[in-house]
Order: sequence, then structure tokens, then C-alpha cells
Amino acid sequence: MQPSYPAKLLRIHISEDDRFQGKPLYEAIVARCRDLKIAGATVFRGLEGYGESAAMHKSHLARRDQPILISIVDTAENLDRLVPVVEEMLDTGLMAMSEVRAVRVQKIRN
Repeated sequence: MQPSYPAKLLRIHISEDDRFQGKPLYEAIVARCRDLKIAGATVFRGLEGYGESAAMHKSHLARRDQPILISIVDTAENLDRLVPVVEEMLDTGLMAMSEVRAVRVQKIRN
């Protein structure tokens, strides 16, 4: 078994139609993660969901408004640098952070 190390998981909940400087917010957040040398970020599109406004977010014929989840795992220090940057990018949304044990798997194949 690979050794594990303490890390944090940041989940950012937004809507597909959210924008930052004219581009999709999820793309802007992932780009900012790369700029800050964050270990990695993955974007998930949900089928349906709602937040504090209770407005349903789902696929429509006229527009796309599905929920988006951005999942980021890195050290506590790196995520502490990232959170204020993302806060400035959000108009609405939710960030949830939890402690995790990270296991890096990297097999060398010949």
C-alpha cells in the first residue's frame, strides 16, 4: 500500500451559467488553480440540484443551468492560498473544505 499524507479537499458548488470576466466560472477557477500551482482540480456537472435560494438547477432546452462541482485536493497551505482568490471570483456559491488522507498512486510501466 502506498503511504498516505494529510491533505484537504475543497469542494466548490456553483452553477453552470456562472461567469467570471466573460468565461465560464469553472474554467476560470481551474485556470487560477493552475496559475497557483495547485496539485489538481476536477470539474463535475450535476444532473440536478439546488442551493440556498431553493432554485432548481438542471438542464433546460433554452439554456444550460446544471449544478457544477469543482473538487480540489492539495495541502492545507496551498488551499489556504486558493480560498481567498476563489472568494473574489464568486458572486454566489458554496465552498466546503474537509480534511482527508491523500494517497498518491503512480505505477511505472515498461
